[in-house]
Amino acid sequence: MDKLKNYDVIFSGLKNGMHTFNFEIDQAFFKLFDTEQEFTNPKISVHISMDKHTTFLELVIKIDGTVDLVCDITAEDFEYSVENQIDILVKFGEEYDDSEEDVITIPAKDHAFNAAQLIYECVSLAIPMKKVSPNVSDEDLEILEKFSPKEPEVEDHESDPRWEALKKLKDKN
Repeated sequence: MDKLKNYDVIFSGLKNGMHTFNFEIDQAFFKLFDTEQEFTNPKISVHISMDKHTTFLELVIKIDGTVDLVCDITAEDFEYSVENQIDILVKFGEEYDDSEEDVITIPAKDHAFNAAQLIYECVSLAIPMKKVSPNVSDEDLEILEKFSPKEPEVEDHESDPRWEALKKLKDKN
């Protein structure tokens, strides 16, 4: 966790109320995580608003910037704008617990909350599953649709009389 220390939101010593934290992230940030990325050349601004209360923290993590993606159709690189937001409630308790979707519990003795994992997730969720370059023409998309597999058409045919007999037995019970 030491390598992610630069992404700590330090709340100890702050008065109750609104506070903001800003980070600029690039490829070096994503190298801190041992996972393969579906994008390259990230240039992302992170804005964290924290509303500090006596017994909990309300965090709003907003990201916006750009990443380079590879088009699924043409295999060409293109720049994609990312924008996303995650709202999290941070409570104080006995030990760290992130089992709830929008609530994280941290030990009451902590003086900072590390937002690196949430920033990583916020960016990852902003990347589309299907990556299509804005340079792909409508003609290319039509050709692709023409040769894409289609759902099989269900034929309306008579049911087998043996099945009808079985259905009658089932309905009697």
